[in-house]
Amino acid sequence: MPLSKIAGIGKYLPERVVTNNDLKEYMETDDAWIQERTGIKERRFAKRTEETTTTMGVEAAKIAIERAGITAQDIDFIVFATLSPDYFFPGCGVLVQRALKMKEVGALDVRNQCSGFVYALSVADQFIKTGMYKNILVIGAEKHSFGMDYSTRGRNVSVIFGDGAGAVVLQPTEKEGQGILSTHLHSDGESAEILAQYNPGSHANHWMETPVADYNDAPIGEMFMSHQMIDKNQNFPFMDGPSVFKKAVVKFPEVIAEALSKNGYSPADINMLIPHQANLRIAQFVQQKLKLNDDQVYNNIQKYGNTTAASIPIALCEAWENGKIKEGDLVCLAAFGSGFTWASALLKW
Repeated sequence: MPLSKIAGIGKYLPERVVTNNDLKEYMETDDAWIQERTGIKERRFAKRTEETTTTMGVEAAKIAIERAGITAQDIDFIVFATLSPDYFFPGCGVLVQRALKMKEVGALDVRNQCSGFVYALSVADQFIKTGMYKNILVIGAEKHSFGMDYSTRGRNVSVIFGDGAGAVVLQPTEKEGQGILSTHLHSDGESAEILAQYNPGSHANHWMETPVADYNDAPIGEMFMSHQMIDKNQNFPFMDGPSVFKKAVVKFPEVIAEALSKNGYSPADINMLIPHQANLRIAQFVQQKLKLNDDQVYNNIQKYGNTTAASIPIALCEAWENGKIKEGDLVCLAAFGSGFTWASALLKW
């Protein structure tokens, strides 16, 4: 059974740079406050009406396809990971197929938030290994800037996120010592609501100990998105930051160790760890826990913020472009996020 390799990789970042000081216009915050808690200095925001999650994914995909030495017509399957799709439905995968004028290929959308790209990569890996497809386009893209609460009330969440996209083309390889060695996927929904965006949704507040009474008498259809939800600021993401941090610093090292153990490696063997860019403090904790040096871990959250499903492919692409990943290197990808879900992938470049 052949392994699958990353044959081409690309990224796209919007032109607009938003610094921590720029956010002072909208909320009570400052550069020191944000950097101390997240390590972030700036992030990118997409053009409001000209750029979407799909269009950014398409730009990253074009680069990945070209670097793979193929054309869009050679792609035979698409896996698109995002939590911020252009539409509630349909998903972004079919929009990419249309934008790149591809043949009528299958398109799958993955909704695993920060772990989305590794989950998507794992799905594509299985299709390659079974021989079902030969050229799979895997995209992680996000446009967070249009849906955050840019006020002092929402600053704990809104200062973290940015926009961008990354993409890879996965192909089979017979070359010894190359390709994805294994992927590892996990979830635990016990605390799903401590990092979530509840609305719009069909939950009808059933997860609350005391559901909002006035929703019970709401007209049919009004519970999906109502003026009441907007008035109560219930249409923005919610995060219990300390609880997420505590879980992440446990599961990140665990899932990395799982991948290494599966393939007979130790942390010292890693040439490059690409963690999901959630919080620089989490990445630094994981680095210390695994006793990795600075050359073994790549972080770019300082420049781009947390781009959720896009963060790993953006960082992977940037590390490769900067010559920090070379042929034969042992590369580990790891993510933790909403759900909770967490995942890792170990590959030989």
